[in-house]
Amino acid sequence: MALGAAIGAGAFTAGTASADEQVIPSLVYRTGPYAPGGISLADGFADYFNLINERDGGINGVKLKVVECETGYNTDRGVECYDRTKNEGSGATFYSPWSTGITYALIEKATQDKIPILSMGYGRTSAADGRYFPYVFNFPSTYWNQATAIVQYIADQEGGVDKLKGKNFAYIYLDHPYGKEPLPTLDILAQKFGFAFDRYPVPPASMTEQKSIWLKIRRQRPDYAIMWGWGAMNGTAVNEAASIKFPMDHFIGNWWAAGEDAVEAAGDGAVGYKAANFHGAGADYPLYQDLKKYIYDTGKFAGKGDQWGRVLYNRGLSNAIVAVEAIRAAQAKYGNRVITGEEMQWALENLNMTDDDIAKLGATGLTPAVQVTCQNHEGQNPAVLIQQWNGSEYEIISDWVPAMSDLTRPLIEQDAEAYAAEQGLQPRSCS
Repeated sequence: MALGAAIGAGAFTAGTASADEQVIPSLVYRTGPYAPGGISLADGFADYFNLINERDGGINGVKLKVVECETGYNTDRGVECYDRTKNEGSGATFYSPWSTGITYALIEKATQDKIPILSMGYGRTSAADGRYFPYVFNFPSTYWNQATAIVQYIADQEGGVDKLKGKNFAYIYLDHPYGKEPLPTLDILAQKFGFAFDRYPVPPASMTEQKSIWLKIRRQRPDYAIMWGWGAMNGTAVNEAASIKFPMDHFIGNWWAAGEDAVEAAGDGAVGYKAANFHGAGADYPLYQDLKKYIYDTGKFAGKGDQWGRVLYNRGLSNAIVAVEAIRAAQAKYGNRVITGEEMQWALENLNMTDDDIAKLGATGLTPAVQVTCQNHEGQNPAVLIQQWNGSEYEIISDWVPAMSDLTRPLIEQDAEAYAAEQGLQPRSCS
């Protein structure tokens, strides 16, 4: 009861929105064990919308209002935040839950309410099939395709997919819907290419207690370790890996284990650690000049203003960039006014951001090109980059590593069809 009262009293961190503002709910987790990544995401997300207001006066005169609600990465609290913010001001434009668990819990509610969910690179993978999930978007890639791209990268390092036969991997993952999402794909890849992998689940209640896991890994001596971690789990894992002298260039995190928080605690022991990514690292982009001028130099930044240039801050920026361009596209179709969630759905489903478009935003290398269709909400290029920690910063060390979409797309459609059968849904026509 006390917790519920605290949530009710302090969930919102932004003022009440008005009917002439475009409302952007932000389901954040600035506190708790997932805050190391959550703060960066929330700050980057908020700072970009604030930049559009301060530099451009909004989008065609329509100001953007970010309304934060603290979830603590807890699914029940995330659903409560959704219910409390969806009718704020003129109504919610879209949601980025920043949690696979919350995303799963909101799919039916948001679809009924006609409010899009933009779960960039997380959430339910089969939501990529837009025929059955019209209001869920998970571009530029899904967990299943990310898993295939990481395995492809390992194969490239070893000299080809035929070299995977007989290899053994350690899969360290948060014991949560997020960490379990790629397991079926890894099972299929293992069978197809002849490698094995041992599962090492990390309970959310004891993310910082991994010593026994890494002692097992030291005994097993896997060829590579792949991590699907989040929050305090990431830094603990890298620190423990360093303590057993695991070769860091054979330790690859997914893109939620790609933040600076994963490596800072381990010091020099983290040098060589790798992670997947789908956007740029660092702050060497023209867009940052505008962020400095209009947001940081004026003290209008979110939070403490100390997340500048961090990987997950850039992910928040990338998410907001896509959202702003979708709002702009919706206005072009429906008029320069506050748009509805249903109109935002149309814009996301018809989104086509080219390299030239991104260059005009000063974001070349920061956010990827993306093209979405009715049938494919994952986008047309589900590839990943690999970055590596050099002791002071992450460097992108690979070209785009293509996903094995020919393997995953049939699985996506099968899972989407099974979901539709459970829900009694018929596919939309995408002709």
